[in-house]
Amino acid sequence: MSIFIDENTKVIYQGLTGSQGRYYGLLNKEYGTQVVAGTNPKKAGTDVEGIPIYATVAEAKEATGATASCIFIPAPGVRGAVLEAAEAGLELVVAITEGVPAHDEAYFFNKLKQDFPNTRVLGPNCPGLISPGKSNIGITAGHIAKEGGPVGIVSRSGTLTYQALYELKQKDIGVTTCVGIGGDPVPGTSFIDCLEAFEADPDTKAVMMIGEIGGSAEEEAAEFIKNKMTKPVASYIAGVTAPPGKKMGHAGAIVSGGKGTAKAKMEALADAGVQVGENPTEAGELMAKIVASL
Repeated sequence: MSIFIDENTKVIYQGLTGSQGRYYGLLNKEYGTQVVAGTNPKKAGTDVEGIPIYATVAEAKEATGATASCIFIPAPGVRGAVLEAAEAGLELVVAITEGVPAHDEAYFFNKLKQDFPNTRVLGPNCPGLISPGKSNIGITAGHIAKEGGPVGIVSRSGTLTYQALYELKQKDIGVTTCVGIGGDPVPGTSFIDCLEAFEADPDTKAVMMIGEIGGSAEEEAAEFIKNKMTKPVASYIAGVTAPPGKKMGHAGAIVSGGKGTAKAKMEALADAGVQVGENPTEAGELMAKIVASL
């Protein structure tokens, strides 16, 4: 199985008529993803290489039966786009866009939690997710992912998401689903959300978790792993040499007052029984040993 998406997931691309939306939307369709519609109120009635464009998400959903959307629009419009998708009743909204204001993220995170609890947001500022051989929503290169399980991947870092997939493919290890949750301060989907889903998925036998400095998400995940997970976990935390007080890459990757350090996160995970690698390659090697022992 897989989590959140599979071969039956139908996806609307909000921003399909833009250059990035078109490029990745068509690439995802070529991979095998059911890209069934795009939205643009100014171009309703047209199409992008046979994919129909509708004025609104609600119209696209009614016409196609889609349950998910992928957002490729400029940052100022993401808040409205997420809410439009939620109001249309979509189950999953994948926001690729980076640079979304933190107060917008906080607003729609809480709005959905209160008024649209059945809609999951992934991102913003994330690579999306891929269930290899089934569906790819976002910007992950499909050829670096091996299908067939038994490992689930969850990562805050886009680049390290890709490396984790490739490290496992090099070792002939398949993946059920790889989820890039993004590194912004208010992610719509957390490590714990993904770990919980992987724990419940019968085909996922082990989990690879990629974290980074800043915030407390990894420590919270460690607590969840320690108390709730039965499946083995391997991990890598990026930013061991990052200087305190300096933002490193992601908006959420900042160490302040001694909190959010890579060392503290690695210790918390190790205490929870996680096998922690010193670099991505070592994390992949640890996962290979776990898989060999399953």
